[in-house]
Amino acid sequence: MKKIPLFDLNFGEEELAAVKEVLESKWISMGPKTLEFEKIYADLHHSKHAVAVTNCTAGLHLALRVCGVEAGDEVIVPSLTFVATANSVRMMGATPVFADVVSLDDWTICPKDIESKITSKTKAIIPMHFGGYGADMLKICAIAKVHNLIVIEDACHAPLGKRDGQYLGTFGDMASYSFYSNKNMATGEGGMLLTQNEEFDKAARLLRAHGMTATAFDREMGKEFYDVVDWGYNYRIDDIRSAIGVAQAKKLQEDVRKRKVLSDRYRENLSKVESVTVPFQNYPGESSNYVMGVLLESADRKTVRRELNELGIGSSMHYPPVHQFRCYKDFSAELPLTEDIGSREISLPLYYNMEVEDVDYVCENFSKLI
Repeated sequence: MKKIPLFDLNFGEEELAAVKEVLESKWISMGPKTLEFEKIYADLHHSKHAVAVTNCTAGLHLALRVCGVEAGDEVIVPSLTFVATANSVRMMGATPVFADVVSLDDWTICPKDIESKITSKTKAIIPMHFGGYGADMLKICAIAKVHNLIVIEDACHAPLGKRDGQYLGTFGDMASYSFYSNKNMATGEGGMLLTQNEEFDKAARLLRAHGMTATAFDREMGKEFYDVVDWGYNYRIDDIRSAIGVAQAKKLQEDVRKRKVLSDRYRENLSKVESVTVPFQNYPGESSNYVMGVLLESADRKTVRRELNELGIGSSMHYPPVHQFRCYKDFSAELPLTEDIGSREISLPLYYNMEVEDVDYVCENFSKLI
């Protein structure tokens, strides 16, 4: 039986060599490889600044802190996202306010619903670029400008994604990326903040390492004294993961190219299946194609996933709506489109090492099951 997992690492000799180099250097905490990682990632996205952190959630938390979100503020977020988007807001003592998605075709946060949720307490908006397909950042940033709001992009799905000719993660005040093990770029754990604002960059660097004015590597390079000028966090990444990140970043453009080929094949195959809907049909940009999510019209998702698993085909769901979690029962919201998608979405395998023939195999069996 053929085995096609939901995802697979795009790892090779390059990652092994990168880790070996760091281990042999005897400098494994945050240091020269992290600086290299930050530069290559910023350059890839035409961004002025990049700050490597321990994970995307830490990045979102840092961004909220740097941008001045405080306890009692409100932050508008999607519910069709991983729970970290909303959790980072609660970590600040602020209140997440959930907005619906645009449509059953566009699963990103709706600008009109954002505008309807703005109050005197609103301080920021966090759009999430679902599956690598960007939210309408031109409209969202225009709304933010009128109401003097901060925009922090949750770009966990979106390395090298574009919308309206611009890289996702470079529209707002700051953006946070994820390098979790199932992402386009994987370092196990890890994240990156992008910003075009020099003061935000300086503040994020300070706060990711306890508010210290010099890191251990700075002192190793000759800086003798450090002060602690603000209370911060231990959100540092280490050079082992940064070295893997450098190797992965060098593969990113080819990874995105290959994923587009596979996604296009999925769309071609599934367009012939009446009981399935594939979203983002007329997306005005270039997706990173992180998730191959589709909507089931009538089939029972639990049964379909179980039978796919029996055939050796992995699947998942992205995502259970955050506002329906027990932890968020006190944050009520009427989000009919989000709830509809959350009840019918299924994610099919998509990763660099797949071949077109694998997509055909998945689609053939998936179509039979539904």
